[in-house]
Amino acid sequence: MSSLDAVSIAILLGAVLVMAGILSSLLALRFGAPLLLAFLVIGMLAGDSGPGHIEFQDVRTTYLVGSVALALILFDGGLRTRFQSIRAVLAPSMVLATVGVLLTAFVTAPVAKYALDLNWTEALLVGAVIASTDAAAVFLLVHAQGLRLRPRVGATLEAESGSNDPFAVFLTLTLVELISVGHGSFDHALVELAREAILGAVFGVVGGRCVVIALNKVALPQGLHAPFVATAALVIFGAAQISHASGFLAVYLAGIIIGNRPTRAHNTVVTFLDAATWLAQIVMFVLLGLLVSPQRLVDSVVPAVAVALVLMFVARPLAVFACLAPFRFNWREKVFIAWTGLRGAVAIFLASIPMLVGLSKAYLYFDVAFVVVIISLIAQGWTLGTAARRLHVALPRTDRGPRRVELDLPGQLEQQLVGYSIRSKSLFYRRGLIPSWSKPTLVIRNQQILSPAEAEPIAPGDYLYLLAPPEKAESLDRFFVDMAPSSAPDPHLLGDFMVSGEHTLEELTEIYGVKVEEGEAKLTLADYFDVHLDNAPKEGATLTLDTIVLVARSISGGRVNVVGLRLPEEEEVAPVLTRSEQLKRKLADVWASVAGV
Repeated sequence: MSSLDAVSIAILLGAVLVMAGILSSLLALRFGAPLLLAFLVIGMLAGDSGPGHIEFQDVRTTYLVGSVALALILFDGGLRTRFQSIRAVLAPSMVLATVGVLLTAFVTAPVAKYALDLNWTEALLVGAVIASTDAAAVFLLVHAQGLRLRPRVGATLEAESGSNDPFAVFLTLTLVELISVGHGSFDHALVELAREAILGAVFGVVGGRCVVIALNKVALPQGLHAPFVATAALVIFGAAQISHASGFLAVYLAGIIIGNRPTRAHNTVVTFLDAATWLAQIVMFVLLGLLVSPQRLVDSVVPAVAVALVLMFVARPLAVFACLAPFRFNWREKVFIAWTGLRGAVAIFLASIPMLVGLSKAYLYFDVAFVVVIISLIAQGWTLGTAARRLHVALPRTDRGPRRVELDLPGQLEQQLVGYSIRSKSLFYRRGLIPSWSKPTLVIRNQQILSPAEAEPIAPGDYLYLLAPPEKAESLDRFFVDMAPSSAPDPHLLGDFMVSGEHTLEELTEIYGVKVEEGEAKLTLADYFDVHLDNAPKEGATLTLDTIVLVARSISGGRVNVVGLRLPEEEEVAPVLTRSEQLKRKLADVWASVAGV
């Protein structure tokens, strides 16, 4: 019975630690502290050197939990990645994820060699362990601080942090093998890297497509779709690892493919994985905190701080500026990308690999990685919002989006039911606008279900449900959130080639003789963009109106307030692409055709 009691105590203590980690997130958010740091501190306090006095030295269990957690985190990141958003930054992101990791490791290695008294291979291993950025840390802090980054910067960070882990894992494993075996060759390492990358891509693409087919063809009971997808991700990861392919690359690519294809219960899957990855991160950080020994850290904290400072202020910036030199990023964007190279669970997870195989200085790698992560989360994590605003890469904040309800409709994949609460200051209520691809279906008022015709006029407090394509559901938010104040342009802008967005289509027909659809004459040009664009309008967005093209020249309050007119006499000049741009476009087209996105 004593063994059963020990198991029960272990379950109780584990649950209490996880609960403490969850509750500590509230305190961390209140003071702006990085949440991941709170989870690490909980683990340290519960360890044998803290008040909890829990003795935990099971590196194998930590590695197992870390592998599962990292696989789920990468899969969830891929699932949320819109291929169209990262397509334009695919080349710079991949360079950062490979060459950038290698450069960071090489620049950090000399400091690690002399500060920690290591040989060159061991010093390079230290660099490899801490070279990759952590996707969970980056986006958890970006979202927690309410930042809206410029699309190119955000997409680059998203693609880099999601795809650099496989290369860092490969580099770490190669160096661990070299240290333990004592010999190796550069050619052999390149062959292994190519094999792992190619096989990992194959497993990811094939596995992702198989999951999409299974989701849409197999009639699973309601509620099992999300566990099926999460389990399938781990199957893809395990199968790739057993085949000596990159399992981390495989699950990331599988997530991208599944997330960019129409599937059943997509919203349920995303919600489930969001909770699963949160739990995985908490458990992983608490376990990593339990492995830390403060007494042992004392001996290596000073050289570890030196390594961390060189990493943040020298190695990462050099790697970013070198890798992004061929691409059109300004210096502010490069500085911010360099500063956002946060280290998190991935670094500590990689540092557990030498402990697992029993290298002679294994705990030194772990302690250095732990100190680097702590400094990175404190210094970079706390200043992330300030850096984004000072470097002008953060877009103005918007009001928190409306609470959106999404319901999948069995038997088809083209439409889903999307519901919103009507606000008195929303674009829908004040202007009666909805995009052309959505259709109001029912209204709930005072617990009664009404058709849109029966509910007219729709009032604040009603709940409106619309049919919309799943991939466009999020774009409906802007019609149901409070309208931002807009600055009115010069009212005399009508008559040249620049027109105020508040002029109506009817006024445009009188001057330019264009024809408009019946019922749209009273729409303003800003309304016309809102109704016919799939997403929120951006500068440069175009719409065709009979024989002319409308171009959004200025955006204010989330709406178009100045419109340019491209008349038929204007000749369209095809942009001349450089060879590198042609190559990037061809690579993106090949990936889109292979992945089916």
